[in-house]
Amino acid sequence: MGISDWYRKFHPTFWVANGMELFERLAYYGQQIVFMVYVRNKLGFSESEAGTLSGIFGGLIYLLPILAGTLADKWGFRRAFNVAFTILGLGYFLIGSLGMDAFAGVYDGLPTYWLLLSFLLLTAFGGSFIKPAVLGTVAVTSNEETKSLGFAIYYWLVNIGAMLGPTIAYLVRDSFGNEFVYLVSALSCFAMLVVNIFLYKEVAGKGEIVHESLGKKISNLFVVLGNFKFMIFLLIYSLYWIIFWQEFIIVPYYITDYIDKDAPYEIVQSWAGAGAIILFQIPINRLTKNVPTRTAIVLGFAISSLIWVIIGIYPSIPTIAAGIVAFAIGEMIQAPRYYEYISEIAPPGQQGLYQGYAFLPIAIARFVGDPFGGWLYETSKAAGTPELMWFVMIGVGVAGAVLMWIYNFFVERSEKAAS
Repeated sequence: MGISDWYRKFHPTFWVANGMELFERLAYYGQQIVFMVYVRNKLGFSESEAGTLSGIFGGLIYLLPILAGTLADKWGFRRAFNVAFTILGLGYFLIGSLGMDAFAGVYDGLPTYWLLLSFLLLTAFGGSFIKPAVLGTVAVTSNEETKSLGFAIYYWLVNIGAMLGPTIAYLVRDSFGNEFVYLVSALSCFAMLVVNIFLYKEVAGKGEIVHESLGKKISNLFVVLGNFKFMIFLLIYSLYWIIFWQEFIIVPYYITDYIDKDAPYEIVQSWAGAGAIILFQIPINRLTKNVPTRTAIVLGFAISSLIWVIIGIYPSIPTIAAGIVAFAIGEMIQAPRYYEYISEIAPPGQQGLYQGYAFLPIAIARFVGDPFGGWLYETSKAAGTPELMWFVMIGVGVAGAVLMWIYNFFVERSEKAAS
């Protein structure tokens, strides 16, 4: 099948939505990679304060879509995109404006911390509509034959955005400053607002999509929380994402403070991480397709933990890049199987409900891991022992792998006893 053949298998709206997602991810990862350095070096906050603010913003970005999906269903995806890109563009601009000399007089005398927090909350609210609208569009513009390919294309384009965003961020901050990275993110979102207004067309009557009320969403939350085994799994899995997000918390600080303040840490993170996934996701999936689901998850945990072992041996640009590649390999082994396992653990008839909470571990990791990373870096730096960070993060990674192995052991034993 040629490229033009499978391109025509999808409705034009599918490509519009995924193109907008690429630019939204470009905007998100571009600003995220410079956030910690920008908030400390330009706005004057401590590493701990920066970590707390990052955790609130990142946690809400991944938690709010559970409820925002209800409004996206009610409004229609086109309107949801309009709301999302308008608020995102405004929010990113406001965050960047706090560090721009042109707006110094506007914010003079106002509490910077609370201003930044309010801008982050606004931006997170806008961003919460993106994933429900994009994933919903993929669902209604694909059928049983094209659905798997449709979500694969979506995931691939997300990683393209995750690679391009930080790359552009480096070029912008190197020439103009970190605050102008937020201007680029804002312009990217406003451009997608224009694309949405003129090119996005609602598609009805295709695919399968369930519309639920806000009350139903809240009741579903308690159903999921009531599944003890599932919640233990999600809490353990959140340790994995705590490790990942330190690429945006600890790594930028360490490179700029201890290696080279002008080093392109944005490119190191994005090309080693997202670049590896873009190149090797399909081959690794084929190599590990026969590995049992739970084994693949534990294996992915263990390999991803090597990120801090490799970096801790001799912290440098090459070892940091190698560590990030190691994490990406672990992610490629276990991430696709994660969704498969959720479908297995869900009670009969509730697979869709449980998949809706697949992003919950990332939200937990952001709420907890970002402040922890900021505090850990600040404390280690103040003590003059930055190498402590690597040992602590190795401990988190090993704990995650061991706890997942223990979880699998008891689950398998209970399954054998039940059978």
